[in-house]
Amino acid sequence: VQLVESGGGLVQPGGSLRLSCAASGFTFSGSATSWARQAPGKGLEWVSGITSDGKTYYADSVKGRFTISRDNAKNAVYLKMNSLNPEDTAVYYCAGWLIFWGQGTQVTVSS
Repeated sequence: VQLVESGGGLVQPGGSLRLSCAASGFTFSGSATSWARQAPGKGLEWVSGITSDGKTYYADSVKGRFTISRDNAKNAVYLKMNSLNPEDTAVYYCAGWLIFWGQGTQVTVSS
């Protein structure tokens, strides 16, 4: 199983990014997938999740700004992030069943 995140980068406050998570050896459509992040000097924080039947959940800190989605045909999960602020700066990880983890993608929000 391999999960690979992409789409991170440097963005100004108020900007947007869309993260992608692709998998090999793992099918997102039948699984629960989460996004989590780790800010510098802090612990891992769960951000959002999508269940096998498409229900979505969000941490209070991102609710209304982030949207998780899944494309079964492409076997990919996405995290659209809007209204980004410096507190969103972190390495973002996707995880299948919270067991299989990617290597992370860096998101930096700074002017």
